[in-house]
Amino acid sequence: MSNESESLIIEGHVRHCEDESESRIIKGHVQHCGNGFESLIAEDNKEHHENEFKSLIIKSNWGNIVKKKKNKITAGRSRLIITPIRRWQPLFLWPMVVAFAIGFVWPFIHGIWLSLCKFKTTSDAQFIGFGNYLKAFNDSSFLHAFWYTALFAVVSVILINVLAFAAAYFLTQNVKGTNIFRTVFFMPNLIGGIVLGYIWSMIFDGILSQFGTSILLETKFGFWGLIILMLWQQVGYMMIIYIAGLQAVPEDLMEAAKIDGASRLQTLFKVTIPNVMPSITICVFLTLTNGFKLFDQNLALTGGQPFTFQADGTVVKTTEMLALNIYNTFYGQSSNARGTAQAKAVLFFILVAVIGIIQLRATRKKEVQQ
Repeated sequence: MSNESESLIIEGHVRHCEDESESRIIKGHVQHCGNGFESLIAEDNKEHHENEFKSLIIKSNWGNIVKKKKNKITAGRSRLIITPIRRWQPLFLWPMVVAFAIGFVWPFIHGIWLSLCKFKTTSDAQFIGFGNYLKAFNDSSFLHAFWYTALFAVVSVILINVLAFAAAYFLTQNVKGTNIFRTVFFMPNLIGGIVLGYIWSMIFDGILSQFGTSILLETKFGFWGLIILMLWQQVGYMMIIYIAGLQAVPEDLMEAAKIDGASRLQTLFKVTIPNVMPSITICVFLTLTNGFKLFDQNLALTGGQPFTFQADGTVVKTTEMLALNIYNTFYGQSSNARGTAQAKAVLFFILVAVIGIIQLRATRKKEVQQ
């Protein structure tokens, strides 16, 4: 019995060992398969990422190739456009250059030469130096015309720009009939200065005759008559420029001002006007130069009248502006004064150019970069 029990115990132990070895073999095999499967997955992922990376490289390279082709195509097209333009450029450019030289450059240079000469016609000019300029500075009518023109220019610049900006600001506030008002305000600018002068002279004389006077009898009537005429003619034109400037003001700035609680006046002076400075620069320049160059309205409305006599016997026209004074000096006085009139014209050009450049520099410094 003892031998049988021992043999049974040995057989169970052997079976147990065999089972353990089999389980170990199975576990090892499973682990081996698991490791192999994980390695397969890792290799597959690696290959997948490598393929994605390669595809990205291929796509980027293809995109660069396409961009280069597009750039080459656009460059080729631009060359096809630019080359004929450069080829035919002289045909279109040189006629304008020649016309500008004949119509402006040569007359300007010849005018400077004539201002240094004594002449009745341009063919018999005799050089006398700066004598004509000395006569111009000693001419009391020329000095009076200068100060009268300067006063007129200052007053007209202020009134025209204030009224034009006010009209433009009003017409950009969603008012009904805006297009009609714009057209009506702009129409006087289409009428010539001579016609306007005669029309307004009849209007003023019709009113002032009720009081026993005329626009030609008092200097103050002539001055304010010219101011009213210029307002009526130029406010509409400047208004169009201001409307364009007001419509270009960024909406986000206006909305930010409203959110911050700014009033209409604060928004106007702190936001709107600084952003409209380019339009203000243009309008001030135009009104300033037009004020100094005014001729046909002055000739038709007052003709420089009334007259005053100086102690030396010279006659001064109290409403005569610079352009009209130069005209009257050249054609109205003796033919020996034509050199003096030419000198006045050169001084007039320098004066307007200097004032215009100073005004442009002063106002452009205040422009806001959007």
